[in-house]
Order: sequence, then C-alpha cells, then structure tokens
Amino acid sequence: MAVRDTASLLAGLLLVLFHTWGAWAAVEVTMKDQVVAALRETAKITCMYTSDEGRGSMVIQWLFRKGTGDRHKIWEQAGMVTTINKTSSYANRISVNDTETDRGVVLSISDLQPSDDVEFICRIKSISEDPVDGHTILKVYGKPDHPTIEGVTTGISVNADSLSKIGTCKVRNGYPKPNITWYRNTTPLRNTEKVNVVASSTKESSGLFSVKSELTMKVDKEDKDATFYCEANYFTPTDGGMMETSKIKITVIYPSTYVDLWVESPKGRIKEGDTVEFRCRGDGNALETYSIQNLKNSNVSWDEDRVVLENVTRLDSGDYECTLANIDIDNEISNRTSVFVNYLDKAVLNPSDTVLMNKGDELKATCNALSSLQTNTTWFKNGKKISEEHSLALKAATFDTSGTYVCVVTVPEVEGMETSGSLHVHVEGKPEIQEEAVNEIETSEETINLNCHAKGYPPPKITWTTSEGKDINSGSQMETDSGAKSQVTVPLTSNVNVSCNASNKFGTHRVLFNIKFKTLVHTTTPVPTT
Repeated sequence: MAVRDTASLLAGLLLVLFHTWGAWAAVEVTMKDQVVAALRETAKITCMYTSDEGRGSMVIQWLFRKGTGDRHKIWEQAGMVTTINKTSSYANRISVNDTETDRGVVLSISDLQPSDDVEFICRIKSISEDPVDGHTILKVYGKPDHPTIEGVTTGISVNADSLSKIGTCKVRNGYPKPNITWYRNTTPLRNTEKVNVVASSTKESSGLFSVKSELTMKVDKEDKDATFYCEANYFTPTDGGMMETSKIKITVIYPSTYVDLWVESPKGRIKEGDTVEFRCRGDGNALETYSIQNLKNSNVSWDEDRVVLENVTRLDSGDYECTLANIDIDNEISNRTSVFVNYLDKAVLNPSDTVLMNKGDELKATCNALSSLQTNTTWFKNGKKISEEHSLALKAATFDTSGTYVCVVTVPEVEGMETSGSLHVHVEGKPEIQEEAVNEIETSEETINLNCHAKGYPPPKITWTTSEGKDINSGSQMETDSGAKSQVTVPLTSNVNVSCNASNKFGTHRVLFNIKFKTLVHTTTPVPTT
C-alpha cells in the first residue's frame, strides 16, 4: 500500500514539473485591438511576440478573416523562407518587415479599400508549442462627398390629409455608411406622428456607401419661416466628422385667420371729390375670394379685394365690410372699417352778389360755409388780403370802396379743402374825374394820347370835345371797379383845348386839357464852296 502511494506521488510531481517547463517555453503574442486608417492610404499592423526559441525555428503567418468567416492566409515565413499567397487580393499590396526589436513584425497594407475592413491575425508557431494567434481589427474609413439637399418646389398645404414631402438629402461615397439627420431651424427631427424620416442606402460597386433620406411631415403656418437642412455624420478616428447641406425654405399654403380692410388712399382725412381706394387682405396665402360691401346700401358690393370710388361725397360715408371666403375649408371671416367723407358747402354771403351804396354809407357783410370741420374765412380785394373774419365791415363808403370782394373759406385740417364767394359793391354818385381840372400840355408831336379816369356809379359815359364844341371819337372806353376810363388820340396842327366829359344819371364832370403845339424850326447848313 505504501509502495503504491509513493509511485502516485512521484507521477504527480513529474506532471507538475512538465507543465511548469511548458509555461516557461510558451509563446506570447501582443497586438492592438484596432488600427484605423483612411481609404487609399497605407495601414501598418504590428505583431509583437515572445519566445525562448530562436527565430529560425519559428513559423510566422498573417491571415485575415471577414466577420466570423473562414481565415485566409496571405503571408508566411518559415525559417528563412517567405511565401506570399498569390491568389489573395493582398498579393500586390502587402509587405512585412521586422520591428526594431527582433521579436516583432509589421504588416503594411497599401491602397486601402473598403474590403480591407477585416480582422487580421498574426500566428506564431514554434517547434515545441501549439500556434498562438494575435488579433487586430482594421477599421477603414473614407470621408463622403459633400451632402446635397433638394426641396419641393410646389406649395404645401397645412390642410393636407397626409404627411407632405419636404425634401430629399443625399450623401455619396462614404465608408463606413454615413448617417443623415434632418433639422428644422436648429432642432433635429425624429420620427413622430407628424414627422417621418425614411433613409435608404446603396452599396456602390466601389464598396462605398451612398445614403438617401426623405423627409415628410405635417406642416404648420409657422413653417413658412422655418429653414430645413441635413447634417451628414461620418466616421473619423477622433470624434467623427460632420458636414451640413445648404438650407432650404418651403412654401406653406395656409388659410387666413384674420382679414383686414383699410383705406389705401388718400392718407389722412377724406374730403368730397377725392378718389378713395379700399384694400382688403387676409393673413393667409391660400386660394381665397374677397367681397367688399357698403353696409349702408346692401345693393352696393364688389367681388374683389380692391375697390376705387371716384369723386366721393358725404353720402359715401359709413361702414364698409370685407368678407373673405376659403372654399377648401368652407370658412368665412370678415372685418369692417368706417369711412367719413368731410364736406364743405358753397360759401353763403349776406348780402349776396351786388350791393349799391351811397357815399358815406356803411356795410356789414358776412361769409360762411357749412362744413364737417372747423373753417377759417379770409376776405380779399384785388388779390390783397383785407380781413380774416367771417364778417366784413365797410365804413364811410367812397368811390374807392367800390369793387369785388372775395371771401375764401378753408378747412385748415385738410389741404385743398376750400370754397369761395364774391360780393360786388358799387358806390352811387356823380362822376369824379381823377385828372386835374385844367391840364397844361406842351408838345411838338403831331398826335397826342389823352387819358381820362372817372369814378362814379352807374359807370360814367366819357366823351371828348374841343373848345369849339366838336366831338372827338373816343378810341377806347372800359369800366373799372370804381367807374370808367377812356383814352383818345388827338391830331395836332396848332394849339387846341380838349375837354373830357364824364356823365351819369347823377350829373356831369368835366376837365380841360390845354395843348400847346410847338412847331419845330428846321435849319439848313450851307454847303462850303471850294
């Protein structure tokens, strides 16, 4: 029994010693979990190993595996013999070099392709040990083309029965597959009841990925001012890359919720005779109809959003209503505005038209005009302002009081709103000639023009006579505000006396013109003799 136990103890001891010696001789392989490299660049994968055996007794292999598939050998070194798998796609793109230390090799893969996104295996075999594998995932990436966006060009109704297409974003030729995120203003859009984003991808013959994303959504009125764009996210070794498309806006078709009716022109107060333009506009842009109506007269309406009334009167004052109808949603809204047409009636003078006065009399005249606004009255005579009151007082009348008095009634608040009236005043009396009673005139001309101004009313009749009582035909006679005036042309051959006679029903007035004709003496200069 003791012999059997001793033998068992020795066997166990030999087994422990055997495993301890194997651990000392074990091969260890160290590799990075992942190496990241850009498309068309060169990736370097390092395999470091430790072993008590010499390099010449070892076999080093490089293999690759796609996912969980089979392993494919692409390179092997047994002792001093190196073999490359000529049937592999890596045959012309790989090279293997030793590291600076003698216990490592570096696999270089040039002109990286999307298909190189695989697991690479470094296998170390020694004579006395089973092979030991190291693993590195090669992560290949490629920046895609700049993303593009295309929005719909037709209007989108807020009353659409289903979600409406907003646009399509595309990003091409990226690796690995890029992602697209839609934004409304600065808010990313996620799928909800009102938003639906559908993305699809295509693997190109190059192995690169192209992604398309289509946005449909239920639009609201507020979306008319929104901007939409896409963000393309792609892999980079750091925090990832991002590119944005340009921004687009959409045309949102929405019904009016408010309608406004206003007077486009004239600006300010309206007066009789003006041309008034009404405008009606809703705050929507859907297909809508307009109707404008004068509420004071239900028979007066216009089926349009712009109405022009010419030469308005006070009868056009009142409330006007604009009604907007949306056929799609069977809805009507309306609004009103009030219009008041200011008026200024004709000037009323008292007394009116023509007044006869005697010299020394007094007259008080008034001028008024009915108006919807405050008025001012100004009196003029011969274009000169003589009073700024509604009444005009004429005292101690003379012939100079005669004339036309014009009253002008204006409305200071409204430019161009005025009316006027005229009062003709005549002061009756015997004519009074304004020239001197006797006028001495000396001339050498063969004719002379004489003027005679006579005041009085009725307008005096002016005649011209010589001292012999011979009538001279008057060349012209015209009435003035205070009487009449006349001019006569008298031929001269000698001294002559001419009378100007002014007469009306109240009497006659005469003045005398004594004309001395001076004969010129012509002298002859003798011609000198030689």
